[in-house]
Amino acid sequence: MTNQDFAIAIMAAGKGTRLKSKRPKVLHEIGGRALLLHVIAAARTIVPAEQIYCIIGHEADQVRASVTHTGVSFVLQAEQRGTGHALQVLKADFELSGKTPPENLLVLSGDVPLIRPETIAAVRDAHLREQAAMTILTAVPDNPHGYGRVLRRKEDSPEVLSIVEQKSLTPEQIGAREINSGIYCFNTRALFSKLDALTTNNAHGEFYLTDVAAMLVAEGRRVIAVKAESVNEVLGANTIAEMMHLDAAMRLQNAHRLMSEGVTIFRPETCVIDSEVTVGPDTIIEPYVQLLGATQIGSDCRIRSYSVIQNSTLGDAVTVRNGSILDSAQVADKAILGPYCHLRPESNIGEGAHIGNFVETKKVTIGKGSKANHLNYLGDAVIGAGVNVGAGAITCNYDGVHKHQTTIGNNVFIGSDSALVAPVTIADGAYIAAGSCITEDVPSGALALGRARQTTKPGWVARKKSRNSTQS
Repeated sequence: MTNQDFAIAIMAAGKGTRLKSKRPKVLHEIGGRALLLHVIAAARTIVPAEQIYCIIGHEADQVRASVTHTGVSFVLQAEQRGTGHALQVLKADFELSGKTPPENLLVLSGDVPLIRPETIAAVRDAHLREQAAMTILTAVPDNPHGYGRVLRRKEDSPEVLSIVEQKSLTPEQIGAREINSGIYCFNTRALFSKLDALTTNNAHGEFYLTDVAAMLVAEGRRVIAVKAESVNEVLGANTIAEMMHLDAAMRLQNAHRLMSEGVTIFRPETCVIDSEVTVGPDTIIEPYVQLLGATQIGSDCRIRSYSVIQNSTLGDAVTVRNGSILDSAQVADKAILGPYCHLRPESNIGEGAHIGNFVETKKVTIGKGSKANHLNYLGDAVIGAGVNVGAGAITCNYDGVHKHQTTIGNNVFIGSDSALVAPVTIADGAYIAAGSCITEDVPSGALALGRARQTTKPGWVARKKSRNSTQS
């Protein structure tokens, strides 16, 4: 089979009224990504992006802008009149563009984010193997109420007799538990030959794709069913509560994926782990950790409870102590962070560096083995190797209009409670005395003091108390 023999259409035109949200349904997020992006990612493992047709409608421009980077094609369903109408629009798009339709077309739902590539491939392979006109992905939930039921010709037969909606089930059929997922694979020619025959003779006045199954069965064409391994794979979400159910299922799935790769996760049900996160073996993740976005964590790390790491890269043997927050940061091997540090975007922490409690960094490079252990703000700075930044020392990088850079060389000692007013350079090996306000460059090996001379007045306290006593 070549790519030209097979394409995927993704239904993504619906509004999602029951969500009561301004956002299009398919752009709501679970597992750190929009529903539609999850479906596209699964589809792209089966066919190239240019063979994926995203059928959009409600807030079409917003949906297009959110997923255009994936390279998929878009088809506009300006008026949403059902699933059958969506494929009528796709058929018309092929005719208008003059493109040759694929021999087979697999239809996915843009709001069914847990569908696995393996399941899509299983539907495709069964469809081709059985030479079917239509293949239906099904599932068997504990409670099938409300779903259309798939009735097979025989219990052990792949062939489908009909799809019956809940309200149309007879007393003999009410016990049927196999449901229609809304995911199909078609022989495209067979599908397109039936689309114009669809009617809106139903309660919602829409064109239903399920009616194609009845037409094909009546014509004697082969319609088969393939069961999904998990019901979660075919579940959509019509309410925020249902969305969060899918989110919990996906995040637990992400945790189990990482554990299967050698990561220890204590209490995985308490952790929030996005789908793109990668973690190396022998790393330990404690309860109540959040790993978000495209975060990458190396091997032999320990991420302690209540830390939040987003779009950041950590090397091997990194320790992140409790309550630390990292956002778009880069951390080299063996660094120690926290507790309660805050690494903001463009923070680059060197090998073996220590960033301690209540230290905030932004747009800073910190060299190998350097330490800032207590109560610092380090922004717009380049800090060399072997530097010690004392408690409370800060870089003053903003003059009210512009940001300026502080440059600190290797093996510099910054005394506690010092303020380095940028732009300023502290050369290799220099010392800054505690409590200094540094406004000029400091040469290599020099000691810089920038503070008022201390004045001590012996007996001042006793004299003050005496005066106060006399006045009272």
